[in-house]
Amino acid sequence: MSTSLRIGVAGLGTVGVGVIELLTQHAAMLMRRCGRELTIVAVSARDRSRDRGIDLKDYRWVDEAAALATDPEIDVVVELIGGSEGIAKKLIEDSIAAGKSVVTANKALIAHHGSDLARAAEQGGVTLAFEAAVAGGIPILKAVRESLAGNHISSVYGILNGTCNYILAAMQDSGSEFADVLAEAQALGYAEEDPAFDVDGIDAAHKLAILTSLAFGCDVDFDSVHVEGIRNVTPTDIAFAEELGYRIKLLAIARETEYGIEQRVHPCMVPADTPIAHVGGVFNAVVVEGDHVDRTVFEGRGAGAGPTASAVAADLVDIARGLQAPTFAVPASNLVTAEHAAMEHHRGPYYIRLQVVDRPGVMADIAAILRDESVSIESLLQHGRSPDEAVPLVLTVHDTGERSMNSALAKIDRLDTVLEPPHVIRIEPL
Repeated sequence: MSTSLRIGVAGLGTVGVGVIELLTQHAAMLMRRCGRELTIVAVSARDRSRDRGIDLKDYRWVDEAAALATDPEIDVVVELIGGSEGIAKKLIEDSIAAGKSVVTANKALIAHHGSDLARAAEQGGVTLAFEAAVAGGIPILKAVRESLAGNHISSVYGILNGTCNYILAAMQDSGSEFADVLAEAQALGYAEEDPAFDVDGIDAAHKLAILTSLAFGCDVDFDSVHVEGIRNVTPTDIAFAEELGYRIKLLAIARETEYGIEQRVHPCMVPADTPIAHVGGVFNAVVVEGDHVDRTVFEGRGAGAGPTASAVAADLVDIARGLQAPTFAVPASNLVTAEHAAMEHHRGPYYIRLQVVDRPGVMADIAAILRDESVSIESLLQHGRSPDEAVPLVLTVHDTGERSMNSALAKIDRLDTVLEPPHVIRIEPL
């Protein structure tokens, strides 16, 4: 090993440029902290001619990113290409096989292939590090892996997608429709041109799958995550939530249950007096509950060049210092295949919004269905009257099983007096 930690960077988008700027700006400070230089020796991206706003002349350009894996002058590869398959996956696999450590911000790849890559890295005696893959600049993976290692963790949950949090907070503040706020977020650069990964919950689900593995010592299992997005949240729902004492957030939740580990991402109503209800803008927040530490809360910027580059740099510093911890908090050979709780086993309170014909007997019919499914009503809201016209009817119900709730909703939807499918949001008491 050379005195300097020689780095190859693949991918020169916003994050890649941010990493180069950070390592350049803080070169002397990082040298003091690591006892060795962190030196970028080579970079790779698809378009060599593109102006990225930084001077790249001091770095050797490599046309094919895959070549970084076998470059004898590189000790660690930083993969910032993205995507769960293709060149990103090959680059990481080949780098590990060649005895190089890897740092990545690629949550999709880790969510789909993290367990296999961890086993390969640990067998090869190299590091696979991905602090930047979850919650940006919040050091949540290090916290779970290291600082909370003495705790049995029972749950981890939080706001893991800044785009969704911005949209929901803006809808709360302005009363605007989802589509209008999404367009605003795209104009500000908070949402991609194709926002599906964010607003449909996929991005948060990738991050949750990674957090679940670290928290519970199990294989990463993205396919077991229940995923719903925020497209169906309306200003009406947000207004009713406020009246009921809640705010709507897209939460990612992993929790031990009697049926196994549940993993779910979906809009939630959370009590307005809880800290997570007040996390605004593009910020992320993560809550970890352990048996000795009780509840710990982490909050910060979850995306962007600076926060993500900060997390990449932290991993590079660990490698430069020679620090090596199990990739997923336990040796990869000890990762277990967890029993995952199906969504039908979920139990909790619910918010239900119905559009109904305002006539006598409607509520009695709905109440009878809920009674037959053992669903207990907690509260009911109906503002004003409009005989024989459509009016919104809002119910909250006490703790109910998901299966019973779905059965009741299917029957309610078939009533002639219910004019559109019931709209449901789970309530998280926290």
